[in-house]
Amino acid sequence: MKSTFKLIRRFIKVLLLSFIGLMLLNIALLIFVVSRSESNSGGWKAAEQLGNELAETESGAYTLSETGREILQQRNAWAILVEDETGDVIWHSDNLPESVPLHYSAADISYYTRGYIDDYPTTTAARGDDLIFMGHPKDMYWKHMWPAFDYQLIADSPKIVLLFLAVNLLAILFIYFVSTSGVLRSVRPIVSGIEDLPEGKSVYIKEKGLLSDLAAAINRGSEKLMRQDRELKKKESARANWISGVSHDIRTPLSMVLGYAGQLEESGALSEEDRRKASIIRQQGLKMKNLINDLNLASKLEYNMQPLHPEPVNLVAVARQCAADFINADLAGKYPLDWKTDENLTACVIQGDKALLRRAVNNLLNNAQAHNPAGCTLSVAVREDAESYILSVEDDGVGISDEQLEKLRNTPHYMMSDNGTEEPRHGLGLLIVRQIMRAHRGDASFGRSASGGFLAALQFPREQAPGGPPAER
Repeated sequence: MKSTFKLIRRFIKVLLLSFIGLMLLNIALLIFVVSRSESNSGGWKAAEQLGNELAETESGAYTLSETGREILQQRNAWAILVEDETGDVIWHSDNLPESVPLHYSAADISYYTRGYIDDYPTTTAARGDDLIFMGHPKDMYWKHMWPAFDYQLIADSPKIVLLFLAVNLLAILFIYFVSTSGVLRSVRPIVSGIEDLPEGKSVYIKEKGLLSDLAAAINRGSEKLMRQDRELKKKESARANWISGVSHDIRTPLSMVLGYAGQLEESGALSEEDRRKASIIRQQGLKMKNLINDLNLASKLEYNMQPLHPEPVNLVAVARQCAADFINADLAGKYPLDWKTDENLTACVIQGDKALLRRAVNNLLNNAQAHNPAGCTLSVAVREDAESYILSVEDDGVGISDEQLEKLRNTPHYMMSDNGTEEPRHGLGLLIVRQIMRAHRGDASFGRSASGGFLAALQFPREQAPGGPPAER
């Protein structure tokens, strides 16, 4: 609220100061324009100056100085000197119009001093007891000479109006930039701080200026977020350590269970039924062991606790080896595998952790096997484009529903099953694939194959280097 009141007060203050400033500016501009204009006072002063430049010789004649001639020339004017006693013109300029009288009565003098002679605007000045008339061009002044305005001023009025508008516009722009500069200086660090908040950076903004309250609020929010982030990291680390510890604690007794179950399975002293039960115990124990290992690995990858060992890795070789191992393990021949990689593509080298990459490919192959118990045909392919290498695994099996595909794309870990009758399974396998790809700055995408089965594609950027320099081909 304080910031709002500050902004309102600043706005009112700027508005009042701007109004006063514009008024003063326009007054000064008006004075400047009027002072530069040719009003009738200029003509009266010129007549007075002309009288001073007129000198009487010893013979009684009058001569005009060079300065006086320049005054007449500049104004394109003529002049006469009228004797007070007689009313006769005792001197006139060389350019005196023929229509101008050479004798004036007292009434004429009184009349002509008010405005014009023969439509020539006149200004007058005293020279001793005599009177000097200066006649100006007919279109120079209004005929009402007192007060009078310059025709040129009226002719220049559009320019003067434009001048006023231009000066006022520039003044308004100046006031705007000056008034907003303070706000901009206050807003700029706030905007920068807000942009840094989502990135998890510590933000501190100087609490001064118009937006000091907002800056203080952002600082408090940043401090709170950093504190929550530290607490969250502690919790995540504790969770990962707990999972790792529990996994370690379970492995020892589980190994013993597997060992004794194996011995009982091979024991000739037991009946066939008992050996079958021992086999089931061993198989379920192996599933538990694999699940624990997956959970531990997923936790370490999620919290960046899994160490990477980057080295030059040929994706083609990794995919080929995983495919060969899968074929050799398929003793029943229920999962034939096609190698669809271009024969000319023999090397796609990246910097990566070979063991984790093999784990990702094996998870995809095992996922196809787990979700197609009746068997299916698998295809493994490696290809390249201008920006990346793509390793894909697809099958022609039962596929995946729209709901499951949506969950798979938008949730990292969920329970799923192939149908409503089977036991749900944790989706750790594909979660680990995603995490491995993220650790390698790549991307894992899932969808349907052309045959309606499941398709998984691992995309590696050509220049990616987790823990090492960019890969070279």
